[in-house]
Amino acid sequence: MSFRARLPRPGMEVRGQGEIAVLGMARSGRAVAELLLNEGYAVYASDASSSTDVQEIGALLHERGAYVTTGGHELDRIKKAALVVLSPGIPPEAPPVRAARDAKIPVVSELEIALDFLAGSKVIAVTGTNGKTTTTALIAHILRALGKQSVPAGNIGMPLSTIAAKPEKPEWIALEMSSFQLHDTPSVKPLVGVLTNLSPDHLDRYGSLEEYYADKAKLFANADAGSRWILNADDPSSLAMTKNVKGKKSFLSLTSPADACYDTGSLTLKVLGRDMIARSDLSLIGSHNVANALAASLAVMIADPAFTEPDARERIAEALRTFPPLHHRLERVAEVNGVRWINDSKATNVSSTKVAVEGMERPTILLIGGRHKGEPYLPLADAIRRNVKCVVAYGEAAPIIASDLSSIVRVQTLGSDFEEVVAAARAAASPGENILLSPACSSFDMFKNYEERGDRFRELANG
Repeated sequence: MSFRARLPRPGMEVRGQGEIAVLGMARSGRAVAELLLNEGYAVYASDASSSTDVQEIGALLHERGAYVTTGGHELDRIKKAALVVLSPGIPPEAPPVRAARDAKIPVVSELEIALDFLAGSKVIAVTGTNGKTTTTALIAHILRALGKQSVPAGNIGMPLSTIAAKPEKPEWIALEMSSFQLHDTPSVKPLVGVLTNLSPDHLDRYGSLEEYYADKAKLFANADAGSRWILNADDPSSLAMTKNVKGKKSFLSLTSPADACYDTGSLTLKVLGRDMIARSDLSLIGSHNVANALAASLAVMIADPAFTEPDARERIAEALRTFPPLHHRLERVAEVNGVRWINDSKATNVSSTKVAVEGMERPTILLIGGRHKGEPYLPLADAIRRNVKCVVAYGEAAPIIASDLSSIVRVQTLGSDFEEVVAAARAAASPGENILLSPACSSFDMFKNYEERGDRFRELANG
C-alpha cells in the first residue's frame, strides 16, 4: 500500500498528530524532509547531533515549516507521529526507533517515501555485499549510452528523494540499496533486481550473519511470476538465498557458461550467447569488476528486449569501454617514481579488501585499518601470501589486524596519524610495486567518511 494512503491529507497539521517524523538530517534525511514539505505534509525533523552542519540544515527545514530539534529526539512527539522515516545510519535499537516501534508507528526508509513519488520510473535495483556501487553506476552509464534518461541513486549519487522532488521524473533509475535501506523499504519491487554477491559485513551492527542476509533478502519480498532477477552463479550464498524466489532468474559467471559469462579461452565478456567486449577493453581493475560489468549489461538487456538488438549491443559494448573507475574504488590516483598508488577507500569490509588484493598484478604494500567492524582478517591470508609484500596496519583496528596477520606477512603497526601511515607505505615501496589503500574497516575513528579518507590518501600520494 502507498504510504500516502495511510496518512492524513497534506495540510492537516495538529501538533504531533498527522506529522511525519524524519529521524536524521544528513543527506537522505534532509532530502526526504524537503520532499514531504514540498508536498504539504507536516514534518518533524530531528537529529542526535548538534554539529554546525546539522544546525544549518535544521534552520533551513524550520524556515520551510518543519518542527526541528537537534542534539536529540523528542520521543513523545515521535510516539504520536503518523509515520517515521529513518535515516540508514541510525541503528534499529536506537531509542527513537524503539519508541516508534513500541508505539506501533510504521517505520520506513527514505527510499520507501521516494519510490512512492516515482511510480512511473523504471527501476533496476542493485544490492549485495560488494560491487553494488560500480554495478549501479554501470547500469546508469549503459542506459545513457542507449539514449535513455537515467540516473544512479539511493546509496550512490543523489538521494532518491531529491530526484522525486524534481518536476520531471527520470525514465530509468539505477538504484543501489544497502541492507540498512532494504530493512525499512517494504514495498520495493524493481523492474529488474540484481544481487551481486553475499559475504559477511556490518557485523558491528547486526547480531548475526543471518540477520544481515535477512535484510538483503528483502529485495525479493514482493517477487512474483513477472519479476526479473540477475544472480551470481559463482556465489553459493546468493543461490541459496534465491532458491525459492519467484520470477525469471538470469545468471552471470566468471567460471562457467551462463547468461552472462567470461570466456577464459577468448578472454571475452559474453552476454546472452554473444561476445560483448574483450577483457582488455575494460579499464577496471580486478576480476570482480568483470562480474560487475556482466551483471550491469545483463540487467539492462533483460529490462527491455529492444536492448538486445544489434545496435543496442554495440552501444552497450562502447559504454563498457568508456566507463571510468569510480572514485575510491580501486582508483589509480598517482604513479610516482615507478610506484602506483591505488585508492580503494570504499573497501570497508574484509571481503572487499580480499577482492582488491586478489586483483593486484604487482607486489603490493597494503594499507589496512580504521574502526574494526567485527570481522576477522584471516580470510585475507591467501590473497596476501600471493600479492602483498607488507601490511601497514593503522587506527583502532591495528592491534587486531597484527594479531591475525603477523604470522603471514610483515605487519607494521601504527596509530591514527594518517600522514605517518602513508609515509611508512612510501618508504616500503620500490619501483614496479603498488601502494594499495583498501582498509577493510570503517573510517570513523579518523575521518568523517570513506570519501574523506580516500581524498586524503590521494593528496598525500601526490604530495
